[in-house]
Amino acid sequence: MNITSKNKNSLPDIKTFGCRLNIWESQVISDLASNNGHNDLIIFNTCAVTSEAERQARQAIRTSKKNRPDAKILVTGCAAQIDPQRWNIMPEVDFVIGNKEKLDENFWKKFVPEHNSLLHNQNVFVQDIMEVKTTSEHLIESFNKHTRGFVQVQNGCDHRCTFCIIPFGRGPSRSVSTQNVINSINSLLKNGVKEIVLTGVDLTSWGVDIFGKPSLGLLVKKILKNIPNLHRLRLSSIDPAEVDFELMDAFEHEERLMPHIHLSIQHGDDIILKRMKRRHLYRDVINFVKEAKRRRNDIVFGGDFIAGFPTEDEKAHHKSMQLIREANITYIHVFPYSNRKNTPASNMPQVQKKIIQKRAKELRDLAEQQHNKFLVSQIGTTQKVLIENNSVGHATNFSKIKLKENVEACTIVSTKILEINHYGLLGTTRN
Repeated sequence: MNITSKNKNSLPDIKTFGCRLNIWESQVISDLASNNGHNDLIIFNTCAVTSEAERQARQAIRTSKKNRPDAKILVTGCAAQIDPQRWNIMPEVDFVIGNKEKLDENFWKKFVPEHNSLLHNQNVFVQDIMEVKTTSEHLIESFNKHTRGFVQVQNGCDHRCTFCIIPFGRGPSRSVSTQNVINSINSLLKNGVKEIVLTGVDLTSWGVDIFGKPSLGLLVKKILKNIPNLHRLRLSSIDPAEVDFELMDAFEHEERLMPHIHLSIQHGDDIILKRMKRRHLYRDVINFVKEAKRRRNDIVFGGDFIAGFPTEDEKAHHKSMQLIREANITYIHVFPYSNRKNTPASNMPQVQKKIIQKRAKELRDLAEQQHNKFLVSQIGTTQKVLIENNSVGHATNFSKIKLKENVEACTIVSTKILEINHYGLLGTTRN
């Protein structure tokens, strides 16, 4: 995902790749850079999940330099953290900073591009991320062009999935305090945000480094109890192996917790899951989905799946497709396996690229079928829709809906679903 943030107030030009946490961090970067007079920078907040994400960032950097040859380009994010010299050698790049530095107000206060590059020839600022023990506590007041607000509650990851390089870009798991989360949400609500999305690298590990080891479910309950004017609370991707009782209880009894769960599943074959070093099996996903549906019958599921993981054969591939159907996954993100250097999976027998592409297409075709089936099931129902812009918004189950009427952004309206359209669904506020 690439999101460009720039407006008439001469904010830094920030180009964001990757996850929702990066969206939150880009807003922090925008605030810090702008407050310290760095509005002329072009900042790339990169992703390292796949080699394709890095390729897109490099291409965007070259394009930006061509369009604005006099601008200073700064690269940060997970890809920059993991391999800063790879970005530093690009002739278009002026500075590379790490994932700690990009959220550090003191760094931005001391950072003087002309001084650092011309007098000291210093243009790489990347600290060992494994030494970082705290999270940013920056309060965001609003999101550029967003009626939904993203709030970081956790960063880093202590797990070591064999395909994943992200722990080396994010560092160890660390939680944001409950009070800081509540303060962050209140700050956004004061500026009209109606929906909050809790984000993190390993969201369900929130609390493991806090005294008493509170669970994510307890955090969700405290948020909803202490912020009665919060209309909607949504979770980003969660690990099916770590969902706690309190979170399931919250889904059952808290209507303001959106009935939409995106699961980090990755595969449907038990042997592949073990080789990935995941902590769940096929049956665990099915059991979780059944229990969640029992507690909240309107709940809708999303999921991440990797096509072509090393040693995957046709039988294993079809187990992923079987799981998608049996668990009735609606929103599916398909990732062709990307060989990341220095990960255990890179030393396993690799699947041919053309086979990976074929299997990824089959998964995407199934994903489209699943989504269309869900859209058809929504016709004739009434949904609460948060309008974002141009009378388009999202229902509680995350379906995207275009209204026939003109409706002001940042309002929640009761909408009858009429038919499928190119947005997803077409609805009306009229009975």
